[in-house]
Amino acid sequence: MSVENLHILFVDDDEDLALGYVRWFEMNGHRVTHTLSGQDGVGECQKHDFDIAILDWNMPGLSGLELVQRMRDVNPDTEVIVLTAEGSIDNAVESMRRGVFDFLSKPFPMSELERRCYAAMERRNLRRENTQLREVIDRAQPPASKMLGESRPMQKIHRLIDRVAPTDKPVLIEGESGTGKELVAKAIHLGSPRGHRPIVTVNCAALPEKLVESELFGHEMGSFTGATSAKPGLFEVADGSTLFIDEIGELPLALQPKLLRVLEDGTMRRVGSERERRVDVRIVAATNRHLETEVAEGRFREDLFYRINVLAIDLPPLRERGDDVGLLIDQFLGDQHVLEEEARAALLAYSWPGNVRQLINTIERAKILSDDVIQLDDLPSQFESASGGISSEDDVPQGSLISLQREHIKEVLEQENGNKSAAARVLGVERRKLYRMMKQHGLET
Repeated sequence: MSVENLHILFVDDDEDLALGYVRWFEMNGHRVTHTLSGQDGVGECQKHDFDIAILDWNMPGLSGLELVQRMRDVNPDTEVIVLTAEGSIDNAVESMRRGVFDFLSKPFPMSELERRCYAAMERRNLRRENTQLREVIDRAQPPASKMLGESRPMQKIHRLIDRVAPTDKPVLIEGESGTGKELVAKAIHLGSPRGHRPIVTVNCAALPEKLVESELFGHEMGSFTGATSAKPGLFEVADGSTLFIDEIGELPLALQPKLLRVLEDGTMRRVGSERERRVDVRIVAATNRHLETEVAEGRFREDLFYRINVLAIDLPPLRERGDDVGLLIDQFLGDQHVLEEEARAALLAYSWPGNVRQLINTIERAKILSDDVIQLDDLPSQFESASGGISSEDDVPQGSLISLQREHIKEVLEQENGNKSAAARVLGVERRKLYRMMKQHGLET
């Protein structure tokens, strides 16, 4: 239905007055349903999806507030306009708090009332668009629990995200490089009231020190060499949303008071400007440094540390996440590749100093180098030592792929009377790889 053709519910016990409005709206192409009581109005809302409900405030039966609440419960998408001859400021304030679009006094010009209905319809459409956008974002972004794992340390992280996301307080995410700090920041943002807006991200470690201030706070034309035009900073871009400051420990000491001021009173200045600008930004910061040590050694301001450390999340390294390694391997492996048990064992035994980022890169490299089956030989050389070799048949369960592979190699070697070149040809591998396979399976002698 276009905005020119509204479906309107008119609830008013003054039948003569109401009919005048109803006829006028109908003459202008709108569909109008009129009831004489609030209870009947609620009943109509249960049967029809109205764009606008125009209500009298004082009628027998339901009070104005009760009627508004009942209608919002039945159909929260319907915009409500109150039209009454006995309104008060207190009633107007309370009705607005309950979500009423407008509170008008009788008699009210019909053409102006129609204009108010159009404005209410615009708000309804905008709210629907925002809801649809949020649903698209939610579908495109997997839940944090699926992204981050299900081990006990990560279950604690999930609970923290659920608790801190709905607040508007700064959050500090600490953890080693590659642990997924940006994913946590995005999960916090999506779970917040600001989640329908794009999150804005800046990495302090990726910017030259001289450009950090301009990037964060913007600059005016001519404020420094090369500033040929004015530019808003990321704080202005993120107004009404979340600014994720990655590697905040790299922020130059001279700029830290300026960040502290934004956190304290929401005001900032562009480089080269005397004008104060007010922004509404939630800060989520991340670091792989130990900021308390940085404070003790004079490289990070103590007052800024306590200001951003209102809510803290300490991400565990991958080596402390138990079964998450296997879950993440399967997630990044996808459906097009199979991981040989020997290669999986090596991946599970590895300490992952580069954490999840290193795991992703390792899997992607193996997928490029392999066909459909990823073998130990497709992994970087450090994983051969991680696998630890296999010294005897007692080291693996009977019937496993590793056990079957050992038996097959042993049978081929016996069939070829120990001729390794011939055995390699039968197995379809290079002689060098056969030697590695024999070593891993304890078949060197």
